[in-house]
Amino acid sequence: MTRIRLLLAFLLLQVLLPVRLGAPVLHHRLGRLRAARAAGDRGAISIELALAVIVMVAIAGGVLLAVKTLATKAKNTIPTDIPSAAQ
Repeated sequence: MTRIRLLLAFLLLQVLLPVRLGAPVLHHRLGRLRAARAAGDRGAISIELALAVIVMVAIAGGVLLAVKTLATKAKNTIPTDIPSAAQ
């Protein structure tokens, strides 16, 4: 149980650290978005939102790739030829 908790804590740290480091960038982008909306500059808003969507899709793809790699490694470590208990 301790190993599972340590593994979950490690994985949670790996996920939350980039989110925490990216928070100031997101805050900056939202500030620019509010300023552009107040100034009536719709083109800049569209570009900012498109870039934000591209970054979010890239992050989601990275997370998906990491989970798939972890699942493949876990699948390969599970033994498939377990002798039966009756023998």
